Amino acid sequence: MNGTTTPLTHAPLAERLRPQTLDEVIGQEQVLGAGTALRMAFEAGVPHSAILWGPPGVGKTTIARLMAHAFDAQFITISAVLGGVKEIREAVELAQAAARLGQRSIVFVDEVHRFNKSQQDAFLPHVESGLFTFIGATTENPSFEVNSALLSRAVVYVLQPISDVGLRAILAKALAESGALNIEDVAAQTLVAYADGDARRLINTVETLAVVAAKEKLTSLTNDWLQKVLGERLRRYDKSGEQFYDTISALHKSVRGSDPDASLYWLVRMLDGGVDPRYIVRRLIRMASEDIGLADPRALRLALDAAETYERLGSPEGELTLAQCVVYLAVAPKSNAVYKAFNAAKKLIQQDGTRPIPLHLRNAPTQLMKDLDYGKNYRYAHDEPEGVAAGENYWPKGLPAQQFYQPVDRGLEIKIAAKLAELNALNHKK
Repeated sequence: MNGTTTPLTHAPLAERLRPQTLDEVIGQEQVLGAGTALRMAFEAGVPHSAILWGPPGVGKTTIARLMAHAFDAQFITISAVLGGVKEIREAVELAQAAARLGQRSIVFVDEVHRFNKSQQDAFLPHVESGLFTFIGATTENPSFEVNSALLSRAVVYVLQPISDVGLRAILAKALAESGALNIEDVAAQTLVAYADGDARRLINTVETLAVVAAKEKLTSLTNDWLQKVLGERLRRYDKSGEQFYDTISALHKSVRGSDPDASLYWLVRMLDGGVDPRYIVRRLIRMASEDIGLADPRALRLALDAAETYERLGSPEGELTLAQCVVYLAVAPKSNAVYKAFNAAKKLIQQDGTRPIPLHLRNAPTQLMKDLDYGKNYRYAHDEPEGVAAGENYWPKGLPAQQFYQPVDRGLEIKIAAKLAELNALNHKK
């Protein structure tokens, strides 16, 4: 919740550099540029509820604070990581008190995706009544993480990582604010790459470097000095170059190659390198579908469980779940049959025309549709012997039956292949 403000002279560098006007914001032209909806809302002085979606350090909190300033509104903050029902109730009370004085309120919820459904629902009546303007910040896709009711009452603005040009401008300001430090160009490039689109990380790093430089009485920062001071951290956050993608590739290929120990090695390399574990989980879910598939359907469930567990525990506790998932995926029977079948179906759809849906497969909810023979002669499989409408054709007219899915002779797909052979035999009896 809101608290007393730290005097600016003692505030962290990131706070001292926080833009005070919209024109001082670096980046995010796609949502703040001339003619954009958010910019026009600022200029008109008419606030609206919004979800600010983007990676860390791209200006979500800054934009929310500027909105409160532009609209002369009380700025109430809640951290969804630390807060709960009590903090929501307090925010409502603060907004009600401000409303009695004729003042607007903006309630800013950081990491809004951390709130559960009931907590998110608690904002709805107050957003609808106009008690306050709701601004949520999230690093996760709001389509999945924000309740549809709340999402429908807010405009989603997608924020992008700060460009290298933007980071260079921020770096110059940070160095000047830290005592007019000079930096050689190679060192500047290193810091920008290390920031990886995150302005906050860049500013906090400069603040650390300024302290060390002051102790060593340095006025110019070289790349060699930077590597000495930040060597370990720079290694851990080499996330923008070829090595990052090569490490991901090594993990995927080790899992596909059924080597649990090598898979663990590359997993730990990625974690040690500062890769977001949630990104790793997304890749593991992909591996479960692409390389294991129906040979062991439990692999996908385990990967999804790993994602959920990590969201609950975070690092470092949740990382063990990732290791468990990686080992299981590595030793599971492998099949890319579904992956190949899906790609084959996509290729056919892209190359083939849009064929009419056969009448017997169409739905017929109205009498007119029934009169037009929609659904006529459809055979309900549950009423057929063995629950199979043997010999029925489910393909568009003129398109021969395709065989996209061909199970491999491993894991559960052995039984699936036997079932398909049984179904094929039934179809050919008709």
